[in-house]
Amino acid sequence: MRCGTAPSTAYDDVPYTRGGAVDRSDVGALVQSAVGGDAAAWKSIVEGLGPLVWSVVRAHRLSDADAHEVYQTVWFRFAQNLGRIREPEKTGAWLASTARHECLKVLRNARRLTLTDDPQLLDRISEDGTPEQSLLEAEEAAAQSERVRRMWQEFEELGDRCRQLLRVLIASPPPSYQEVSAALGIAVGSIGPLRQRCLRRLRARLEARGAI
Repeated sequence: MRCGTAPSTAYDDVPYTRGGAVDRSDVGALVQSAVGGDAAAWKSIVEGLGPLVWSVVRAHRLSDADAHEVYQTVWFRFAQNLGRIREPEKTGAWLASTARHECLKVLRNARRLTLTDDPQLLDRISEDGTPEQSLLEAEEAAAQSERVRRMWQEFEELGDRCRQLLRVLIASPPPSYQEVSAALGIAVGSIGPLRQRCLRRLRARLEARGAI
Protein backbone atom coordinates (compact mmCIF):
# COMPACT_ATOMS: atom_id res chain seq x y z
CA MET A 1 0.00 0.00 0.00
CA ARG A 2 1.23 3.48 -0.81
CA CYS A 3 1.25 6.27 1.70
CA GLY A 4 -0.82 9.43 1.16
CA THR A 5 0.35 12.24 -1.11
CA ALA A 6 0.19 15.74 0.32
CA PRO A 7 -1.87 18.28 -1.64
CA SER A 8 0.54 20.25 -3.81
CA THR A 9 -0.89 23.66 -2.88
CA ALA A 10 -1.65 22.89 0.74
CA TYR A 11 1.06 24.53 2.79
CA ASP A 12 0.75 28.25 2.05
CA ASP A 13 -1.59 31.12 2.87
CA VAL A 14 -4.17 29.76 0.45
CA PRO A 15 -6.47 27.13 2.00
CA TYR A 16 -5.36 23.56 1.34
CA THR A 17 -6.87 21.51 -1.47
CA ARG A 18 -9.87 19.68 -0.11
CA GLY A 19 -9.80 15.91 -0.47
CA GLY A 20 -12.54 13.32 -0.53
CA ALA A 21 -14.88 12.57 2.33
CA VAL A 22 -15.42 9.43 4.35
CA ASP A 23 -18.21 8.81 6.83
CA ARG A 24 -16.78 8.18 10.29
CA SER A 25 -19.18 5.30 10.76
CA ASP A 26 -17.42 3.57 7.83
CA VAL A 27 -13.84 4.16 8.99
CA GLY A 28 -13.62 1.04 11.14
CA ALA A 29 -14.79 -1.21 8.32
CA LEU A 30 -12.42 0.49 5.85
CA VAL A 31 -9.47 -0.04 8.18
CA GLN A 32 -10.34 -3.72 8.57
CA SER A 33 -10.54 -4.08 4.79
CA ALA A 34 -7.23 -2.27 4.37
CA VAL A 35 -5.63 -4.67 6.85
CA GLY A 36 -6.75 -7.45 4.54
CA GLY A 37 -4.99 -5.80 1.61
CA ASP A 38 -7.91 -3.92 0.05
CA ALA A 39 -6.23 -1.11 -1.93
CA ALA A 40 -9.54 0.66 -2.55
CA ALA A 41 -10.22 0.83 1.20
CA TRP A 42 -6.75 2.29 1.79
CA LYS A 43 -7.37 4.91 -0.89
CA SER A 44 -10.70 5.85 0.70
CA ILE A 45 -9.04 6.30 4.11
CA VAL A 46 -6.28 8.50 2.69
CA GLU A 47 -8.66 10.61 0.62
CA GLY A 48 -11.19 10.93 3.42
CA LEU A 49 -8.85 11.64 6.35
CA GLY A 50 -5.96 13.24 4.48
CA PRO A 51 -7.39 16.77 4.91
CA LEU A 52 -7.56 16.23 8.68
CA VAL A 53 -3.91 15.14 8.79
CA TRP A 54 -2.88 18.06 6.60
CA SER A 55 -4.78 20.58 8.73
CA VAL A 56 -2.91 19.38 11.83
CA VAL A 57 0.41 19.72 10.00
CA ARG A 58 -0.47 23.21 8.78
CA ALA A 59 -1.49 24.24 12.29
CA HIS A 60 2.07 23.72 13.51
CA ARG A 61 3.50 26.09 10.87
CA LEU A 62 6.37 23.92 9.72
CA SER A 63 8.51 24.76 6.72
CA ASP A 64 7.16 23.54 3.39
CA ALA A 65 9.67 20.68 3.24
CA ASP A 66 9.10 19.65 6.86
CA ALA A 67 5.32 19.78 6.40
CA HIS A 68 5.37 17.40 3.44
CA GLU A 69 7.81 15.09 5.21
CA VAL A 70 5.63 14.93 8.32
CA TYR A 71 2.51 14.29 6.23
CA GLN A 72 4.22 11.34 4.56
CA THR A 73 5.60 10.10 7.88
CA VAL A 74 2.13 10.03 9.45
CA TRP A 75 0.80 7.78 6.68
CA PHE A 76 3.92 5.61 6.89
CA ARG A 77 3.34 5.16 10.64
CA PHE A 78 -0.31 4.38 9.96
CA ALA A 79 0.65 1.71 7.42
CA GLN A 80 3.15 0.24 9.90
CA ASN A 81 0.53 0.03 12.66
CA LEU A 82 -2.52 -0.73 10.52
CA GLY A 83 -3.10 -4.17 11.98
CA ARG A 84 -2.41 -3.08 15.55
CA ILE A 85 -4.89 -0.21 15.92
CA ARG A 86 -7.22 -1.33 18.72
CA GLU A 87 -10.14 0.95 17.87
CA PRO A 88 -10.26 1.28 14.07
CA GLU A 89 -13.34 3.49 14.24
CA LYS A 90 -11.17 6.11 15.99
CA THR A 91 -8.58 6.19 13.23
CA GLY A 92 -9.11 9.95 12.75
CA ALA A 93 -8.04 10.64 16.34
CA TRP A 94 -5.06 8.26 15.93
CA LEU A 95 -3.91 10.08 12.80
CA ALA A 96 -4.39 13.50 14.38
CA SER A 97 -2.44 12.50 17.48
CA THR A 98 0.36 11.00 15.39
CA ALA A 99 0.53 14.11 13.20
CA ARG A 100 0.79 16.32 16.27
CA HIS A 101 3.52 14.11 17.74
CA GLU A 102 5.55 14.19 14.52
CA CYS A 103 5.16 17.96 14.17
CA LEU A 104 6.31 18.57 17.73
CA LYS A 105 9.27 16.27 17.20
CA VAL A 106 10.36 18.30 14.17
CA LEU A 107 9.91 21.58 16.03
CA ARG A 108 11.74 20.28 19.09
CA ASN A 109 14.65 19.09 16.99
CA ALA A 110 14.83 22.49 15.32
CA ARG A 111 14.85 24.18 18.73
CA ARG A 112 11.86 26.31 17.79
CA LEU A 113 9.50 24.99 20.45
CA THR A 114 9.76 24.44 24.19
CA LEU A 115 7.29 21.76 25.22
CA THR A 116 5.30 22.15 28.40
CA ASP A 117 2.35 20.45 30.01
CA ASP A 118 1.68 23.40 32.31
CA PRO A 119 -1.93 24.47 31.54
CA GLN A 120 -1.42 27.90 33.13
CA LEU A 121 1.46 28.61 30.78
CA LEU A 122 -0.54 27.43 27.79
CA ASP A 123 -3.46 29.62 28.83
CA ARG A 124 -1.22 32.68 28.69
CA ILE A 125 -0.75 32.25 24.92
CA SER A 126 -2.67 35.08 23.22
CA GLU A 127 -6.14 34.31 21.83
CA ASP A 128 -8.10 36.08 19.09
CA GLY A 129 -11.31 35.43 16.68
CA THR A 130 -14.10 36.05 13.67
CA PRO A 131 -17.52 34.74 12.75
CA GLU A 132 -17.13 31.18 11.55
CA GLN A 133 -19.31 31.87 8.55
CA SER A 134 -17.04 34.70 7.43
CA LEU A 135 -13.98 32.52 7.93
CA LEU A 136 -15.43 29.67 5.85
CA GLU A 137 -16.73 31.99 3.11
CA ALA A 138 -13.38 33.73 2.90
CA GLU A 139 -11.61 30.38 2.59
CA GLU A 140 -13.94 29.28 -0.21
CA ALA A 141 -13.36 32.54 -2.09
CA ALA A 142 -9.56 31.80 -2.16
CA ALA A 143 -6.50 33.87 -2.93
CA GLN A 144 -7.80 36.07 -5.76
CA SER A 145 -10.26 37.82 -3.45
CA GLU A 146 -9.10 40.95 -1.63
CA ARG A 147 -11.38 39.95 1.22
CA VAL A 148 -9.55 36.65 1.55
CA ARG A 149 -6.20 38.40 1.42
CA ARG A 150 -7.21 40.73 4.26
CA MET A 151 -8.70 37.87 6.26
CA TRP A 152 -5.47 35.89 6.07
CA GLN A 153 -3.48 38.98 7.01
CA GLU A 154 -5.54 39.41 10.17
CA PHE A 155 -5.54 35.65 10.80
CA GLU A 156 -1.74 35.69 10.84
CA GLU A 157 -1.87 38.37 13.57
CA LEU A 158 -3.78 36.05 15.92
CA GLY A 159 -2.00 34.20 18.69
CA ASP A 160 -0.44 30.81 17.92
CA ARG A 161 -3.08 28.90 19.85
CA CYS A 162 -5.96 30.45 17.92
CA ARG A 163 -4.26 29.94 14.58
CA GLN A 164 -3.62 26.27 15.35
CA LEU A 165 -7.17 25.64 16.53
CA LEU A 166 -8.90 27.41 13.62
CA ARG A 167 -6.68 25.74 11.01
CA VAL A 168 -7.64 22.30 12.36
CA LEU A 169 -11.34 23.13 12.73
CA ILE A 170 -11.69 24.22 9.09
CA ALA A 171 -10.48 20.85 7.82
CA SER A 172 -12.83 19.06 5.42
CA PRO A 173 -14.52 16.84 6.48
CA PRO A 174 -14.79 18.65 9.85
CA PRO A 175 -12.87 16.83 12.61
CA SER A 176 -14.60 15.69 15.77
CA TYR A 177 -13.68 17.40 19.04
CA GLN A 178 -11.94 14.18 20.06
CA GLU A 179 -9.74 14.45 16.95
CA VAL A 180 -9.06 18.13 17.63
CA SER A 181 -8.12 17.29 21.21
CA ALA A 182 -5.73 14.59 20.02
CA ALA A 183 -4.24 16.93 17.41
CA LEU A 184 -3.61 19.95 19.63
CA GLY A 185 -3.59 18.63 23.19
CA ILE A 186 -6.58 20.76 24.21
CA ALA A 187 -9.22 19.35 26.56
CA VAL A 188 -12.44 18.53 24.69
CA GLY A 189 -14.47 20.80 26.99
CA SER A 190 -12.20 23.76 26.26
CA ILE A 191 -12.40 23.58 22.45
CA GLY A 192 -15.84 25.22 22.01
CA PRO A 193 -15.24 28.21 24.32
CA LEU A 194 -11.75 28.81 22.89
CA ARG A 195 -13.09 28.62 19.33
CA GLN A 196 -15.71 31.27 20.10
CA ARG A 197 -13.14 33.60 21.67
CA CYS A 198 -10.85 33.20 18.66
CA LEU A 199 -13.65 33.86 16.19
CA ARG A 200 -14.85 36.95 18.07
CA ARG A 201 -11.33 38.39 18.11
CA LEU A 202 -10.85 37.81 14.40
CA ARG A 203 -14.24 39.37 13.62
CA ALA A 204 -13.35 42.44 15.65
CA ARG A 205 -10.06 42.83 13.77
CA LEU A 206 -11.79 42.50 10.40
CA GLU A 207 -14.55 44.94 11.34
CA ALA A 208 -12.04 47.49 12.55
CA ARG A 209 -10.40 47.43 9.09
CA GLY A 210 -13.68 47.41 7.15
CA ALA A 211 -13.04 43.94 5.78
CA ILE A 212 -16.56 42.70 6.65
